[in-house]
Amino acid sequence: MPRRNLTIASPMRCRMPAEWEPHAATWLAWPHNGEDWPGKFEPIPWVYAEIVRNLARHEPVELIVNDAASEKRARKVLQQANALNENIRFHRWLTDRVWTRDTGCTFVRCGAGAIAREQPMQAVTWRFNAWAKYSNYKRDEKISALMAKATSAEAFQPHYKKRPVVLEGGSIDVNGKGSLLTTEECLLSKVQQRNPGMKKADYERVLSKYLGIRNVVWLKSGIAGDDTHGHVDDLTRFVSPDTVVTVVESDPRDPNYELLRENLRRLRAAIDQDGTPLSIIELPMPSPVIFEGRRLPASYANFYLANGLVLVPVFNDPNDRFALDILADLYPDRDIVGIYCGDLVWGFGTIHCMTQQQPA
Repeated sequence: MPRRNLTIASPMRCRMPAEWEPHAATWLAWPHNGEDWPGKFEPIPWVYAEIVRNLARHEPVELIVNDAASEKRARKVLQQANALNENIRFHRWLTDRVWTRDTGCTFVRCGAGAIAREQPMQAVTWRFNAWAKYSNYKRDEKISALMAKATSAEAFQPHYKKRPVVLEGGSIDVNGKGSLLTTEECLLSKVQQRNPGMKKADYERVLSKYLGIRNVVWLKSGIAGDDTHGHVDDLTRFVSPDTVVTVVESDPRDPNYELLRENLRRLRAAIDQDGTPLSIIELPMPSPVIFEGRRLPASYANFYLANGLVLVPVFNDPNDRFALDILADLYPDRDIVGIYCGDLVWGFGTIHCMTQQQPA
């Protein structure tokens, strides 16, 4: 595949910081909808408590709860798990689900000096429509605006032909310098179609204007079992301005084998915003995680970078150690913490899906 030209040549007016840059906080929403983990909800609050416990040691946690009763239940679980401390702030906002990566706003810096020096924080409030799949999302649709208001960030909503643009945080990943990863399956497919009529060039213009993106690397497909139809945060992630990690499957019989090989081929032909080829590090996939006969989207790429910390989903799999070691080599100055997600992934998401960073 030939290398694509840079998407946009003009200077960035906004900048979405990379996830590894300093955070002011991490946003999460406390689990409450048992239908998202049918028959398996009981352990989920305890998984959240372990994630919050680790995060709150490194940075503030902004925790969304439905109401006073929900806050009381959350506090009790957090207290029992030795996770409750002054670094956690509660927000009583109604939610349908808890995947804050997709429902929350995207924090950016905008202005003439957005690259050279920090500017006041602003928030891109994409429209959310539950991955163009579910009907119960009216509460979640309000979360991005509430986050922007709570942080005193100026909010603005992208439009395409007078329609608000639908975009989930899990469908993109950035290096903070002008490059972005996404998939054709998520943004361009007519299955679970987010924005009818939008083409690659339309997305690239929107991403340039609102996130400062000059270069889009289009991968093909997401992993098997992905309920979102192609989110990139289960596939490939920037780990530095010029380096990505990408999951690979070693078993030729696995349905992920060929599609991950195609994504790897595209990455090898890709360039960054300056025209330089990307450095590529391969992450293994865990063995298939199957529950009630359904393949679940288990992937080590769904890790989350916090201040001094990397939270990594693990699955009691022999490849857990390999994935943790790879990330430890990449981030020697951060604590690498594996979180067991064999139950959490029954909700079709893990650690990156449930978190949203607020830049410092």
